[in-house]
Amino acid sequence: MCPQTYYNDSGRAVGPARGSFKLPLDRVLVVHDEIDLPFDEVRTRLGGGLAGNNGLKSIKRELGGADFMRVRIGVGRPDSTDPEIVAAYVLGRFQEGEAEVARLVDHGREHVERAVLGLAEPDPAAGGAGEEARADRSSDATGGGMGERAGA
Repeated sequence: MCPQTYYNDSGRAVGPARGSFKLPLDRVLVVHDEIDLPFDEVRTRLGGGLAGNNGLKSIKRELGGADFMRVRIGVGRPDSTDPEIVAAYVLGRFQEGEAEVARLVDHGREHVERAVLGLAEPDPAAGGAGEEARADRSSDATGGGMGERAGA
């Protein structure tokens, strides 16, 4: 599903969709960008904290709990905690090259496939079901951003 709401209000789309499909909470899969993970990291987990993510807060509110599956795609964090700088970073273009971004998106896709097929392995560091992968940064990257961080 691709919601037509703003990211921070995602729950308004996810809640009714879950009801329509009669899904248990742990069968809902949310794919999102994660500034608390380095750019080259993807993790899959069931439940967990919301880390101030307004989209996840909205989804939790509408679903009645936070125990849904997540594919967290690391986009890194700026060197500032200023909310305006963080917002500009998250909504801005990637600084990494197009090839690096493409690899990260591909790793995110692999995690989504594994989660949908029920193949996600426990992530002991996360304290829940999940797995971690780092994008291979060894090949040459081409210049230019591929897209915006929002909606990753």
